Amino acid sequence: MPPAYFIGLMSGTSLDGVDGVVVDFSAPNLQVLATASLAFEAPLRAELLALNSPSGNELHRAALAGNRIAAAYAQVVHQLCQQLASRGLDAAHIRAIGAHGQTVRHQPQRWSDNPEGVGYTLQINNPALLAELTGMTVVADFRSRDVAAGGQGAPLVPAFHQYVFGQPDQTVAVLNLGGIANLSVLPGNTAEPVLGFDCGPGNALMDAWCQQHTGQPFDSGGAWAASGQCLPELLALFLSEPYFSLPPPKSTGRDLFNWSWLQHKLQNFATTRPQDVQATLTELTASACTTSINSYAKNSKSLIVCGGGAFNHHLMQRLQSGLPGVRVSPSDPHGLPPLEVEAAAFAWLARQAITGGPGNLPSVTGASGPRVLGAIYPA
Repeated sequence: MPPAYFIGLMSGTSLDGVDGVVVDFSAPNLQVLATASLAFEAPLRAELLALNSPSGNELHRAALAGNRIAAAYAQVVHQLCQQLASRGLDAAHIRAIGAHGQTVRHQPQRWSDNPEGVGYTLQINNPALLAELTGMTVVADFRSRDVAAGGQGAPLVPAFHQYVFGQPDQTVAVLNLGGIANLSVLPGNTAEPVLGFDCGPGNALMDAWCQQHTGQPFDSGGAWAASGQCLPELLALFLSEPYFSLPPPKSTGRDLFNWSWLQHKLQNFATTRPQDVQATLTELTASACTTSINSYAKNSKSLIVCGGGAFNHHLMQRLQSGLPGVRVSPSDPHGLPPLEVEAAAFAWLARQAITGGPGNLPSVTGASGPRVLGAIYPA
């Protein structure tokens, strides 16, 4: 039987660009055959950020941005195919592309203003155009079916985390530190359900504050935050946000944790040093995550960290400080580098859709049952 490869494409809440992988699932352990990434150009990033804001949206702008997203995705697919060819591997074995799209609205049922109580989630993309540009089958729109079934539509990665990081006879926690931080709790006892939810902001607020005050898109290594001091009064104000006290299932995004939210919280801290705000924002992410882990992953002795936040050394130290009995480590030693995990997850979700397997976990999202996720656009 010929191999069946799957491409996963991910552009996350951080709005930094596209990550792509080619994954071979035919062996007992998945194998990443190629990786590629493409940073968003500044005008596209600005447009996506504007579309992710509470006002100023326009259907025409969103459609054009979707075309540009598809073009960026196609460039990454081209890079991946070139890497396969350089290794003597045939791109004709690629069965499908899983393309997440760029989330610009995430209003699941709990957060919906719709009087009927039906939520929605919206990812900008043009999967039909991506299929045309690549000549490959594309699977997209993974979250909507779960929301339609009463779920949060997010996070979707815990099922993949269980597939790749789960261990028999021990509970493992996995923390994805993208723009939003999401936690997966993988029990060693397969009779117990996998848990997962969004803890709160990951890098989104830290990146926004850093961009505003240093001109840099992120705080490299957390060095700027490490130069400041966490302000307990401001941290307490941040943590008073009701979202943090909600029980799972729950999910969030820039709809809540955005620049306007931060500006509102800082109204009485106008004279605060910027590096102290950065230190406090870093502590906010660390505190929200460690509280979630201490509440829902008490039996875990290992925390695997993926996403861009895994490279924030100061944040990783703050996580370790809040979890003295847990070994905090990036995902590299566990089989996948931090920046490949989410893209690989969408390759896996594409595989699930093509083979008719469920992609969601009702114990995570709160959906009424397992569902095949994603719309398929044939080559």
